Formats: sequence, C-alpha cells, structure tokens
Amino acid sequence: MKNLLLLLGIAALLASCGSTSSPSPTLTAPSSWGNLSVTNSIVPKGKHGRWKTRSMSPRYITIHATENFASAANARAHANMLLGGSLKGPHNSLGYIIWHFTVDDHSIHQSMPCNEQGQHADYDGEGNRSSIGIEMCENAGNSREVTLDRTAKFTALLMKQYGIPISRIVPHQHWRMIRHDDKRDLGHKTCPHFLVKGGESDPNWQAFLARVSRYRAQL
Repeated sequence: MKNLLLLLGIAALLASCGSTSSPSPTLTAPSSWGNLSVTNSIVPKGKHGRWKTRSMSPRYITIHATENFASAANARAHANMLLGGSLKGPHNSLGYIIWHFTVDDHSIHQSMPCNEQGQHADYDGEGNRSSIGIEMCENAGNSREVTLDRTAKFTALLMKQYGIPISRIVPHQHWRMIRHDDKRDLGHKTCPHFLVKGGESDPNWQAFLARVSRYRAQL
C-alpha cells in the first residue's frame, strides 16, 4: 500500500509538471522515502504570477530557502501567498515573485507548471529562464533536517523526470541578479543561507548535493 500511495503521488506530480502535448512517464521511488505527494496549489493561468506565461524546458533546478521564520510560514502559507498575488516583484518584468514548489517537513505544494518560467532567481537571467525553483521552509517548529531530506528526494525525482544532471542542481547564489527595470547589479544572494555561506564549495552545500546524488542513484 505504501508503494501504491507513493506512486500515485508522484504520478500526479508528473502529470502536472509535464507538457500537455505528451504524456509523462511514471516514476517509482523506494517506499522508505515516505510520502512525497504534491498538493496542487497552482496559480490560475492569467492571474498574479501567471498573468502572462512563458514556456520553459527545464535544464536546472534552483534551491532556495524562504528566510521566513514565522511559525505559520509553512509550505501551504507560501503557496497561498502566491495564489493571492501578495508577493510583488516591482523590479522584475512580471511584477510578481513566483516559483514552482515549496517544501516543508511534511508537505510539498506546487504553484506553477514546470514547463513555465518563474521569477525566483535572477530577473531576466538564465536562472529564471531555465530552472525549476524549489523553496525550503524555515518556519519555527519546522524541522530543517527533514525539510532538507525531503527536498533532496524531490530534487532527485525531478532530475530523473527531466534528465537534469547533478552539475545543474544549483543554489540561488549561483545566479547573478541584475534587476530588469534599472539594471542594478545586486550580485549573488547568499541563498539558501545555511548551505552556501562559503559559496558553492561550502561543505554544507556539497553534502546536500551528495545526498541528492545518493537518492538519484536509487531511481
């Protein structure tokens, strides 16, 4: 039963991620991975962060951390912010902030299809044009370790689905941020802050990549 429930959850994810013009393959994961089912919190097309859509073939996965430590700031709360259009992007070309998935220690919410560009990484740069954005929650009471582990597993599934190599699993810090409206260069954000204080060579980031690689090898 555990295998069946996990398979159903992953199949639902892949159906929502894939292009509507072709079916997505079904992936299975070890039952020991636990429940990685995805809640559909997709912003309606034509609204807020999807008021205009831009197609994308994902080539990277960008990992973020919310830096929102309020006790209520879980994955559902962030998904609801995107659904309500409360996260504005005054300096980007869309006017809103939006990303693909939010992960906490017990849930995953999807806010937009994987074949659409978000606004989560670097304004007009390659990070937004070609990467799936995943935000890890940091709310009080949320387990960082469990969230990291679930994010690593989920990243491995997306890698398998889209043929993305480990070399293209990157932190937000990877992308240089140059604003759309005034071209101000903001440099590289230290995000996710607890993994990349020493840059992409930080042992914490390298340990996360090693964990992702281990899970990817199990698929």
